[in-house]
Amino acid sequence: MSIFHAIVLGLVQGLTEFLPISSSGHLILAPWLFGWNDFNDIEIQRAFDAALHLGTLVAVLFYLRADLVPYVREGIKVVVTPNKANKVVGRRAWMFVLSAVPAGVAGALAESWITEKLGTPVLIAVSLILFGVVLVWADRQTGTRDLDSFSTRDALLIGAAQVLALNPGTSRSGITITAARKFGFSRDAAARVSFLMSVPVIGGAVLLKLTKLTQDGIPEGLLTPMIVGIISAGISGWIAMWGMIRLLRSRSFTPFVMYRFVVGIGVLSILATSFR
Repeated sequence: MSIFHAIVLGLVQGLTEFLPISSSGHLILAPWLFGWNDFNDIEIQRAFDAALHLGTLVAVLFYLRADLVPYVREGIKVVVTPNKANKVVGRRAWMFVLSAVPAGVAGALAESWITEKLGTPVLIAVSLILFGVVLVWADRQTGTRDLDSFSTRDALLIGAAQVLALNPGTSRSGITITAARKFGFSRDAAARVSFLMSVPVIGGAVLLKLTKLTQDGIPEGLLTPMIVGIISAGISGWIAMWGMIRLLRSRSFTPFVMYRFVVGIGVLSILATSFR
């Protein structure tokens, strides 16, 4: 795998993981569009994907460090020393962990089926358009709730919606933001809910994949591209989060929806002309 390809895929992962435009879909579309064939084995591809997700995990941990430190501290206290814990913060921390359960279970049970049946360019294109329409509908809902109102009900319902993101093209951040807006969160709060929900989901996926990678060993020639991809994904992921929060303080999700439409229609047009 070339370093250039690693940089590009790292940028794609970082920029699309936290924006509501589907990172998994873009990681499939980019090599397909450019005719890249870097992986001749699905396990090697998964190892590289794990490295890219490690980069975005580091990015979200750094970006949300001010929120995560008290959540981790009080989350541990509420279990170990409940009398000394801020129970409101501690319980909310475990709610975010709870929100990852539906997608984690579904992903573990259906990983092979997802790999074999989903992720084709046509399905990704249709999903980009379809769930873009859903995001438009949800974003028109009025919402003033902030992060402090996040409840167990929100964790279960938004977490259940997150299962849909196992389909490349849906977008994990897109579907969680859609659900959060539907349940009355403001745009800024919906984005922060999505970011915080990403920590246990991405963290769990990275842990499982890197554990397997440690057991199997890093494929020859992949170590340097993995390191480059991690750095590229981490930097671009932080930029994406920073930019999205600033944008949503004054604008809607319309720019992201329009992007989804353009890419979806573009992919379908390419398929129709047999260019790829």
